[in-house]
This record gives sequence, C-alpha cells and structure tokens, in this order.
Amino acid sequence: MRLLKDILYKAGAVEVHGSTNLAITSITADSRKVTRDSLFVAVKGYTTDGHAFIDSAVEKGAIAIICETLPETRSEKITWVVVGDSAKALGVTAANFYDNPSARLKLIGVTGTNGKTTITTLLHQLYSNLGYKSGLISTVRNIIGQEISPSTHTTPDPVMLQKLLDEMVKAGCSHAFMEVSSHAIDQQRIAGTEFTGGVFTNITRDHLDYHITFENYFEAKQKFFNHLKEDAFALFNADDPHGREMAENTRARKKFYGKSQAADFSFKILEKDFEGMMLRIDDKEVYTPLIGTFNASNLTAVYSTAVLLGQDKVRVLTFLSKLRSVEGRFEHIKSPEGITAIVDYAHTPDALKNVLETIKEIRTGNEQVITVVGCGGDRDAGKRPEMASIAAELSNRVILTSDNPRSEDPESIIAQMAAGIDGVHYKKTLSITDRREAIRTACALAASGDIILIAGKGHEKYQEINGVKYPFDDLQEVKQTFNLQGS
Repeated sequence: MRLLKDILYKAGAVEVHGSTNLAITSITADSRKVTRDSLFVAVKGYTTDGHAFIDSAVEKGAIAIICETLPETRSEKITWVVVGDSAKALGVTAANFYDNPSARLKLIGVTGTNGKTTITTLLHQLYSNLGYKSGLISTVRNIIGQEISPSTHTTPDPVMLQKLLDEMVKAGCSHAFMEVSSHAIDQQRIAGTEFTGGVFTNITRDHLDYHITFENYFEAKQKFFNHLKEDAFALFNADDPHGREMAENTRARKKFYGKSQAADFSFKILEKDFEGMMLRIDDKEVYTPLIGTFNASNLTAVYSTAVLLGQDKVRVLTFLSKLRSVEGRFEHIKSPEGITAIVDYAHTPDALKNVLETIKEIRTGNEQVITVVGCGGDRDAGKRPEMASIAAELSNRVILTSDNPRSEDPESIIAQMAAGIDGVHYKKTLSITDRREAIRTACALAASGDIILIAGKGHEKYQEINGVKYPFDDLQEVKQTFNLQGS
C-alpha cells in the first residue's frame, strides 16, 4: 500500500482532479483485476483502449484513474490524473508502487532478434555458479534464485515486471537478467526500469506484423539503448551489420564483442563437433558443450557482460565451460540406429539459417539433413517463403508442417511457405500439415548417421490451434518415435 502522491512521481501528470493523499492497494491496466482502492491506468493498447473500461474499473472499486482523456461525466469521489502517455505512466507508477526495485539490483537487459533467451539464461546459470543469488525473466521461464515460475511473455506487463523485480530484491538477489522484446520497448513496458547494462545480439526480419517496417523494428530496439543512463554499459555485437548503427545514440559506455579482433571482446572457434567446441575468448582457450558459431557469439556476450559487471576474467572463463545448453536451443538426441535429431526454437529466417549452417559445418558430408519446419499464424507472413527457401537450400529433404497456426488455416500457411521454394528443390520437399506425422515421417526417412532438424517451437510444450493450446512437445515426440523404432 502506497500513497497516490508518491506513486505519481515522474509519471507525467498534466492535470489532477481530486486528492492525491490516498492509500492505493494495487495498480493495474486490466479492469478485470481492479479491487477496492485500486489505481486503474487507462492505456491505449494495440487492440483495445483502456479508456473504454474506466466505468467498469470504478464500479469494481478503483479510487484513482490515470488517463489521457477525461471522460465527459466523472465521479467527484474519484481522483482523476491526466497524463500525456498513459502507457509510460503505467510503467513509472508501477515502479514507484514497488519502490523502484530495479535501482536495488544490477539489472541487465538483453535485446535482439535471436539469442536473448540463451544469453539471459546462461548469465543466470553463470552467476549462480559464481555464488550469487540472481533473477531471470525470459521467454521460457522466470526464476528468482532457484524458484521457477512459468513465463507467458518474453517481457512481462509493467506491473508484473515490477512485482517480479521486487520479489527478487526481497529474496536477496543481487543481479537480474531479462529479455527485452521490441514489443515491450514500443509499448513502454520497461518505463521506470533502471538498467545497469544492455546487450544487443543482432537484428534481422521479425515481428513485422506488429512493427510493419524493418525501420520501425530497428528504432524500437534502438530506443532501449538510447534510454540507458551514462553510468550504464551498452554491449553490441560487432558482427551484426547493424551493430555500430544501433550504438550511435546511446549515452552509456559502449563496448563490442564478436569474431573481429577489433572488438573489445573477441572469440575464435578452434575445434567443433556435435559434442561441443573449443574456443579462444580474449586469447584464453575454453571448452564448451554448446554448439555453433551463434553459441560462440552468445557465450562471448555472456563473458563480456560478466567482465563489465566487474568479474575476474579467468574466473568467468573457468565457470563458462560448465554452462549447459538452454532448453529448446540446439537440443540433440540420438536414436539406437545412430540418427541425430536436433530440436531448436529457430523461428526466423536468420535463426534457421544459423542452425542449418552450424549443422553443415559439423557434418562429414555423407549424412542427409532432413528439416521439419513451420511458421506461426497471426504473425509476420513475409518471412514464411524466406524460411522455406532457406530450409530447401541447406537441407537434403524438407518437410513443411504446422507450427502454431493460431487463428489461421495451417494449410494456407504451408502454401505461403512453399511459394518460396525454388523449382529445383520441389522434389525434395513434402508438405504434411499434422506436425506429429511430419516428425514421424522425418524419422522414417532417416538412416543411420542422418541429421533431423525440427525447427520453430523449441521449448514450447503446446501447439496453439484456433485459440486452444494442445499439449505438444517436439523433443518428446522425437523420443517416442525413436523408442518405437528401436523396439
């Protein structure tokens, strides 16, 4: 419980009607969650406008309303606060309500198209191994110390975000690592949050169903770094063609990581196979069970972040070798017949290309690569033909299948994917709408030594069809099929 006048600090109030000396029990932008003595923030969202639910919030017990436009008729028993940007005000007031927990943590935000989950999760693993209690906010799960809870969004809504950070502080966490999505930046979900540092992984086509243009997508990511304070650090991937441009306007201390020797933190792959890699990071050799150039880059970002946070370089490298792969990111198993299956979350053209090129670099050349891939419904349709084209170019066989079709017809999605496949690759391409059947077919087509890539869903334990989430786990489907084959 906090006084409204304290919650409104830096929220951008331009008009206040009523008393601010009120005790607020909760804050929300969802009228369904309003309880007695709540503060309701009317946010103009992507699909709905919170101003339409002000009356409902008042009926349920809200005693204060933040809005951009005052309703024509309003109760004098309610305190009304007019702001220029209610989405930003929600983030700021939520941070104030929980006493600005991010200021009491070393909070690192990681943003980019690919690699966010891997880097944040490995940082949490690293700091746990180093003896620190830390928090994780990611696409896969949220963790406070060792207490795990499921995640519903890459970056939570502002109130949930501040609540999680507050719980981390109360649990004694010194550090927190969180994924920062472009949606969260654009929707001001991180307003009022202070970051000790930020990491940029890369940027390629994604989420254009929301951002419309790549330029808008880029600008959303860049806003995160533009708002970092001067005493923060900003770490950029020097190998990404947009890395230097992303860094242009930040006031934070700029550092770069990558393959280039000109980077502040550089890496080189010395040896690699399906069991792991030997890397040279900052002229020191380190072995890792992780696989692929993209993971070498991710590990270097983890190492760089730890060093920028003040950790000893040699100690970090020692613990770096103990880090294990993240669920649904290049997870691989072998059948009794010697078939390798890889499950990966790759759901963008760049991510799919990275995984397939990693397989190409490691394979001996005699194995078949069979790729099972789909694209999500109600998302950027422009990447569908691109992903199918990449799969066909870099695989011996391709099975186009359903991902999370959501409200779309899965066969229409597959048809859009198929349109991107060059005529010379038609013969090696199958379309099987049922994902379970597609996985089983890939396993049936494979012989000893062959490699199956199942891309797109990774860690997800469901398949969303027409608003219903049905249990589905790519890795478990492969394991069941391998057991049947081995029986």
